[in-house]
Order: sequence, then structure tokens, then C-alpha cells
Amino acid sequence: MKYIDEFQDPELARRLLDEIHATVTRPWALMEVCGGQTHSIIRHGIDQLLPEKVELIHGPGCPVCVTPLEVIDKALEIASRPEVIFCSFGDMLRVPGTGRDLFQVRGAGGDVRVVYSPLDALRVARQNPDREVVFFGIGFETTAPPNAMTVHQARKLGIRNFSLLVSHVRVPPAVEAVMSSPSCRVQGFLAAGHVCTVMGTGEYPGLAERFRVPIVVTGFEPLDILEGVRRAVTQLERGEHTVDNAYPRAVSAGGNPAARAMLEEVFEVTDRAWRGIGVIPGSGWRLSAAYRDFDAESRFRVEGIRTREPAECRSGEVLQGLLKPHECEAFGTRCTPRTPLGATMVSSEGACAAYYLYRRLDAAPAAQAAPTPREASPVA
Repeated sequence: MKYIDEFQDPELARRLLDEIHATVTRPWALMEVCGGQTHSIIRHGIDQLLPEKVELIHGPGCPVCVTPLEVIDKALEIASRPEVIFCSFGDMLRVPGTGRDLFQVRGAGGDVRVVYSPLDALRVARQNPDREVVFFGIGFETTAPPNAMTVHQARKLGIRNFSLLVSHVRVPPAVEAVMSSPSCRVQGFLAAGHVCTVMGTGEYPGLAERFRVPIVVTGFEPLDILEGVRRAVTQLERGEHTVDNAYPRAVSAGGNPAARAMLEEVFEVTDRAWRGIGVIPGSGWRLSAAYRDFDAESRFRVEGIRTREPAECRSGEVLQGLLKPHECEAFGTRCTPRTPLGATMVSSEGACAAYYLYRRLDAAPAAQAAPTPREASPVA
């Protein structure tokens, strides 16, 4: 890619939209499983420019949002300890736990620091050998490799006062969970380009065949998303269901071999709870046996955590694609970025945050003709 402007050209966007309009003959529902794509869609009004028959459903694509409440509460407990320096990316500090967040822990005297890389946290550990330094490792396949490398470095350098609070999740099992839900209306997916940059596309053909849905690997700029929609809709209209890489400038079939090798060494696949969704088998990573000494959850043995979600927060339905953010009664009133009820309102990739930031504050219009749950393609 030479220039971002090449992928924001309004004339090319109009051509793609014209082609999509000319292709669509019946209602289709597509899900993007990436918060960055969701923000791009809402920021540029792509969902409003598409034909009425094409609905974009926002999936569980925000790693901050799907971090389970129990893990958030464990982070708050660990961060409150006087011997701990707790390091995190900034978008985790406002995520509400049960009754408080990391900002409030810091305000009460906890040593909570914002870092821009897990290696920054490792440097803090080297500079403070008398303190325990914990890094909050959350995210999809995109952030897992640098976190794995940091733990690898800690062991190699003999830095024993560093540990990782792990809440990494994997996208393909989430796609399977979405499609297995009896309330699912999704008929095609826009797969996250950055995840596939790391992992490749090898896990998707089986899902496309099993659920008979097209899966199009898509980037994040307006033209990337429109091209992804065009390819997905074209497949649906033809009754096809294959994996299509519309992001070849970054994604290859095999992904990044070095990153995948580091993940396989440091982590092992495990069941993982997703906030608002529940436990998805095989959907997460934990530190492998060789690196278990660096597991903050084991090191600090935080027990007796009792979580409590706000009763009026409907972020779980938003994360499952069952509800648009502005269809929630609390959206924009009792739930705002300053007074969030759930993580989807404060994360930089949350769907509720996107709708609030880009002024999608009005109630949703009357429902348009939409696909019935799990409506199949013509040949399915």
C-alpha cells in the first residue's frame, strides 16, 4: 500500500456501490468480526450507502469488549495490591468491572500505568526489581504474538518479577459460535484482515463449508470494506460459499510463520469466556506449561471474585449482533463514554462507542425486510 488516500477514493467507492446495488436481488445479512471495521463502517456511513437489502451486523470483534467481567475484576484486585505495578493499554482503564475500573484503582493509590507495548512493561520490571510488574494481555490473534514474545524475553533474561494476566481470544471459534446460535441471521462474514495477517486463512474453509457461508478477508479502509461486501454479496447471489482473500496486500494463506511459531511455543489453546456471550470451547489462549510461572492469575491466586453485570446493560446482545447500539434504552442517556454501563461504550473498537462518537444517536428506523434466521443461499 502506497497511500491511504488510494483506499478512500470517493469515485472508486461510488463505482463499487453501483456494482453492489446492481448485484443485489434479495436481502442479505453480513457480519464484520472486527471493531476497527465497525468504526470505519459507521464513521464513513457505509451501512447507510449500501442497498436496503444489505444489512451489516456488528459482531464480537472488539477484544476489550469481550474480555470477561471476572478477568476485569481480577485485574482490579491485582492492581490494588501495594507491591504491584499494573501496566495496561489505555483503552482498558475505563472498562467497568463490578463497581469500579482501573482509573478508580489508580485514583485510590494503585500504581496503574499506561504503556504502548508489552516490552514497555518488561522495561518497568527491570527498572523496579523490588516490585511485581503485571501486564494485562488481552486481544485477538493480532496482539497475542508481541505478548508471547515479551514473556519469552522475560524468561530468557531471567526477569522473574514480570507476569502476564492473560485474556487472549481466537476469532474462528467465535465465528462458529455465532453460526451455531439458533437466533443467528448471519449469511456471510467479513473476516478481519489483521487477524489473517498473523494466522492466515487456513481455519476458515471448514467453517465456510460447514455453515455454507462466504467468508471474505477484508481490510479496514472504505474501499476495502466495500470490496469485501461486493465479493460476499456476489457469492451469496450465486449460491457460493468459499473463502476469498480481498486483502492480499497484507494477507497470505499461511499468515506470519514467525508469529505463529512464537504463539505455539508460549501459549496453548484453552476454553475462554467471552463477556456477554459465555464460554466458547477452544476460543482462547493461556500460557503453556513451560511459561506458567509468568501467569499472573496463578502467581497472585485471586479467588472469591463475585461479578455483577449492570442489569440494564445490553452489550451482550450488541456483541452477538442481536441488537444495534442505538436500540438499547440506556444508549446515550444512562450509558455514555463518561458513564459507561459496559465495555462496548468505552473501547476504541466498541460498537456502542462508534455509534456515540459518530452521532448515531436516534432510535433505529422501522425494521426493513430482513433475512429470516439462518436463511440459506439458493443452493444451500
